[in-house]
Amino acid sequence: MDERAVERAEVGGGAEAIRQIVENLAVVVRAPEETLRLTVLCLVAEGHLIIEDFPGVGKTMLAKALARSVDCSFSRIQFTPDLLPSDVTGVNVFNQKTNEFEFRPGPVFANFLLVDEINRASPKTQSALLECMQENQVTVDGVSYELAPPFLVMATQNPIEYEGTYPLPEAQLDRFTLRVAIGYPPLPEEARMLTEQTSDPPLESLQPVASAADVRGLAAAATEVYVEESLNRYVVALLRQTRSDARLYLGASPRAGIALLRVAKARALADGRGFVSPDDVKAVAEPVLAHRLIVAPEARSAGLTGGDLVRDTLEHTPVPV
Repeated sequence: MDERAVERAEVGGGAEAIRQIVENLAVVVRAPEETLRLTVLCLVAEGHLIIEDFPGVGKTMLAKALARSVDCSFSRIQFTPDLLPSDVTGVNVFNQKTNEFEFRPGPVFANFLLVDEINRASPKTQSALLECMQENQVTVDGVSYELAPPFLVMATQNPIEYEGTYPLPEAQLDRFTLRVAIGYPPLPEEARMLTEQTSDPPLESLQPVASAADVRGLAAAATEVYVEESLNRYVVALLRQTRSDARLYLGASPRAGIALLRVAKARALADGRGFVSPDDVKAVAEPVLAHRLIVAPEARSAGLTGGDLVRDTLEHTPVPV
């Protein structure tokens, strides 16, 4: 078998593995297929996910279903105003038997970390996640501890209730690769969900369809997806368009461009292709970029959102042929 045939087989296998995880999520979560697909693409792109939606639509359920679909360790933290950074990362405790300090790992030492209501905790506690999200490590008292891959932070927050919350700073929002919303399910789906959740909740019997090694393999395959130089320039043009838009107080950063290309590569892999197309970039631009943009007060008062401006940017940026 020649190299091209091997590459096609690997890409096809990656697409099938991603499809299986998405279908497994759909057993539990009544959400649009594209939302479930983006969640899995975030994992394949080695990113982090923020799920922002109204209470009770299944944000936590989505995170738990993803953790159960992949046979990895899972941890959950409920962020509250009195939570301390050491409650997240871990702490050194003095052992009287050995007369030495020993490290007690915190919940962050898991493959999948669910941070429920991330904007409920103080900025000091929120910042405890910055190093682990960027560097895949935790430093406590000058000693760094590696986090085993895959490592995915899934944070939830309520977009309408701001009383008693601490909005995430721009630097932390920029570290979240994607932002997704679930929304309310269609009437038939919601009726079916009521029956399931009140008799035999599907999450309890959900079986894994992938392992940690599978996810690491998917991530490695995604990095090998080919990107033409003109597409690199297209991504940069999109970023620069946001930076020059007077309706935006802050445009997209270079980190946003890296995230956009990584997710576009993951999408190409999910479609069974070994190369990125402009459609891949356009399809994931809004969930990757919208939460990173700060809309100027005048534009915000006119009802414009980050998503609106991303779509406008896509329309006004020439696509490479």
